[in-house]
Amino acid sequence: MLELAQQMRSELVPMKGGAIWSAREAHADPASVYPAMLERDDAQLIVGTIDEVVVGFAAAQLERLHDGQILGVITDLFVDPDAREVGVGEALALDLIAFCESRGCVGIDAFSLPGHRAAKNFFEDSGFTARAIVMHRRMPADGGAR
Repeated sequence: MLELAQQMRSELVPMKGGAIWSAREAHADPASVYPAMLERDDAQLIVGTIDEVVVGFAAAQLERLHDGQILGVITDLFVDPDAREVGVGEALALDLIAFCESRGCVGIDAFSLPGHRAAKNFFEDSGFTARAIVMHRRMPADGGAR
């Protein structure tokens, strides 16, 4: 699973928004985060397999909102490119949706980089719709000094 997490990062970092995603939303140290998730009641970490070979993984955690409701947040969902389009991602998403539903979540958020049409389409096909759009302005490499 850690190899797949590194593969996910390698795939996403070069994309538009990928560098900031890697520095902000991605787990800084998956090797310590994933085992800890297995011990938590408010998180789910699962793998997807083909012929007993791990080809994908997904993770979600629960977030208590200011009004007390619970939001499910899919933090990771990745399938090896060679194993895509055969239903592994869909099975992973359904498992995470069931986890969130069983915990009484008001909804589920998932992250997709701008321009990553395949991820956007995947989530839309799974019943997700855009809830927010994050706008970002890059600053000059020198921090704006002129």
